[in-house]
Amino acid sequence: MDHIKEKLRKRTRRHLRIRRKVNGNEDRPRLNVYRSLKHIYCQIINDVDGKTLVAVSTQTPEIRSQLTYGGNVKAAELVGKKVAEEALKIGIVKVVFDKGGYKYHGRVKALAESARKNNLSF
Repeated sequence: MDHIKEKLRKRTRRHLRIRRKVNGNEDRPRLNVYRSLKHIYCQIINDVDGKTLVAVSTQTPEIRSQLTYGGNVKAAELVGKKVAEEALKIGIVKVVFDKGGYKYHGRVKALAESARKNNLSF
């Protein structure tokens, strides 16, 4: 059980280190990713106002109906596509990517590349 707490502590420290450098504003809000074992969550946040502009996850009804399991690369690709579509609807084209202390690999990478493929630039 201690090794799990240690992994969480290390990820949290990495995320805080990233957050010192990565801030979202009106021109380029922050695209934040949180990954759990069963789901993946994504938010576009304006840090100046402290407001979430777009939030999409594998628990969103549209995405949930298309999936059998939310903790895989296919699910992350769907979330990336959906977050890009929602961002374009409200006029957001450029974002700053915040990988949340995770490696740029697997589900995080799939989400980012899917969002890029759907005209969200970062």
